[in-house]
Amino acid sequence: MAPPRIAKVFGAVNIGSFRISAMIAGLSETGEMVVLGSGHRAAQGIKRGYVTDMQAATYAVRDAVERAEKMANVSVSKVWIGSSGAGLASQIAQVEVDIGGRRIEQDDIDHLLVAARDVIQPDGRMVLHAQPAHYTLDGADGVSDPKGLHAERLGVDIHVMLADGAPIRNITEAVQNAHLDVEGVIGSPIAAGYACLSAEERELGVALVEFGGEVTNVSVYAAGMLLGLVTIPMGSGDVTDAIASAFGIRRFQAERLKCVHGSAIASPADHREMIPVNAPGEEATGPAARHADDKNRIPRAELVSVITGQLGRLMEDVSKALKGLGFTGQRGQLVVLTGGGAELAGLADFAQSALGRPVRIGKPLHMKGLAEAHATPGFTTLAGLVLYAADDPIDIRAIGPGYQKTMRYSGLGLVGRVLRAVKEYF
Repeated sequence: MAPPRIAKVFGAVNIGSFRISAMIAGLSETGEMVVLGSGHRAAQGIKRGYVTDMQAATYAVRDAVERAEKMANVSVSKVWIGSSGAGLASQIAQVEVDIGGRRIEQDDIDHLLVAARDVIQPDGRMVLHAQPAHYTLDGADGVSDPKGLHAERLGVDIHVMLADGAPIRNITEAVQNAHLDVEGVIGSPIAAGYACLSAEERELGVALVEFGGEVTNVSVYAAGMLLGLVTIPMGSGDVTDAIASAFGIRRFQAERLKCVHGSAIASPADHREMIPVNAPGEEATGPAARHADDKNRIPRAELVSVITGQLGRLMEDVSKALKGLGFTGQRGQLVVLTGGGAELAGLADFAQSALGRPVRIGKPLHMKGLAEAHATPGFTTLAGLVLYAADDPIDIRAIGPGYQKTMRYSGLGLVGRVLRAVKEYF
């Protein structure tokens, strides 16, 4: 059977503190998203989502994209960027206009969205995206498309993602220096939600916890939209550092111990199991770890104890964030853990016990051709970026003649939206 013909190609780059990853995906003529190639490399010049070395960050972006291009046998010139740092924040703006009981036309919706632009209050911050989540007719919510319906008053809830301007400009410049045009910068909670949350979960209510390398984003979805976001300056890298400090070993040794032997759940056999600090072939290198035996092995129980101690502090902060976001009561109990840190063994059970809520691990959904090594929580945001690009949601700043871009992006994304709007209007 011949492979599906690709109608459009999308490129994405997720800039994390631990790794920089890239993906090239194509939308087939049947509407199916097919991953053509993906690649990643260790992050350079990035700290907690902020660019700290422009030259190093640019090199890492170019390298990751070239790896994806080599696998896909396709080159890209435009990409969507994911950002998990840069002081992300979320707000909901609401606006309502009088219709007078008549039939709602597209012009009424456009006027409503233009009016909604005036109620956005960025307070000096950059607006990454401002999208209509759902409409209300005479106070009744949950309307996805009001065109053709009758109402006295038409309203809309707008989800606005904000970020600090300077860090976003630095990330954008790092990508542009790698000879790539930037279609847009997308907040990682939005992208990750596209990849690992179902429409029903977003409607019923769900908390999405992105456990990244140096940042953990806690966001709450309900009624189909992201309602709030809290950023915690702690990630899986802090667990690695705690292990390195506790045993007096180097970070790369601590990372290997965490990934190979680490767990968030203790077992009775941990006290009897001795695990090697060094990898095979490295037995004679480096100093012996604290509490190690003559073969430089440590009890697995001590490793698990360090990991759970650090995770306990993180879950306390996550619990406080959920309460602050109003994620309480019986409705919307589910918590979805994603991000590279969510790959730790036993984390879902640990988080479920600590938070007192059902927890599952979020992985990319419905991505044909995605490499098995990348079908993991650590690549959820990356997968979500191409899904977001293919969905091409409306941004209210692109509605009406008074549209002004927040940032100057290269590419044809805006042109395509304008052409579609002209065709639909006329």
